[in-house]
Amino acid sequence: MKKLAIASALLSVFAVAGTAHAYQAEIGASAGLIDPDHGGTSGSFGVDGTYYFNPVQTRNAPLAEAAFLDRASNVSAQYQYDEVGDGEAHRYGVGAEYFVPNSDFYLSGNVNGHDLKDNDDFDNDLTTYGAEVGYLPAPGLLIAAGVKGWDNDHDDGVDPTLRAKYVTTLSNGKDINLEAGAAFGDLDEYNLAADYYIDKTLSIGADYYNNDLNDNSEFGINARKFFTPQVSLEGRVGFGEAGSNDYNRFGVAAKYRF
Repeated sequence: MKKLAIASALLSVFAVAGTAHAYQAEIGASAGLIDPDHGGTSGSFGVDGTYYFNPVQTRNAPLAEAAFLDRASNVSAQYQYDEVGDGEAHRYGVGAEYFVPNSDFYLSGNVNGHDLKDNDDFDNDLTTYGAEVGYLPAPGLLIAAGVKGWDNDHDDGVDPTLRAKYVTTLSNGKDINLEAGAAFGDLDEYNLAADYYIDKTLSIGADYYNNDLNDNSEFGINARKFFTPQVSLEGRVGFGEAGSNDYNRFGVAAKYRF
């Protein structure tokens, strides 16, 4: 009996150690720079945070995709300050994701504000919002449909959206993440993204975004590294076009999980 008790205690210790990297919140800070061909350089600084209703188990998944693969319901908030030419902009938002327990259904929603002011006393407030209903037909695969709306001082509208995300393991044992999304109607926008995980802590990726409404398109490359299961650093370089003005975008972000 004593040997059985000792063995049980050791198994308990190993079980706890196996989930030692579980986390329930993540906070981050980011900084960015946009350098256009015409006009002055602008910069930004942001903070964000996510709280998960239950501890996220990292298991043997890529650390960047642990929450998605664990179907971790959460709430999040973010704030970003932008210096735009002679003006400034404040962006802020809240969101939530809910993976319905004991089912393969998914719900999400978000509301974001954008306040732009310049030295000519121009003031434009923009509110955007979105909601989705999704389904996970297979492990690591999400398909979601919803609406995306906007309301500013001059116009408003709502358009349907469609989005898919798939995280899977290739035959060589490496993981990949594939994403695609689109909004139809007045927005007429779409985005594509792919990440390749060299190992569970390091990824490289590329993304593309296009919006016909504001005549903006951008291609980017990025990388993210987890130095510990709690601490990560990521960087991105983007090459875009807004109207007839080309620009380069540079961004870095650090995140901490606990």
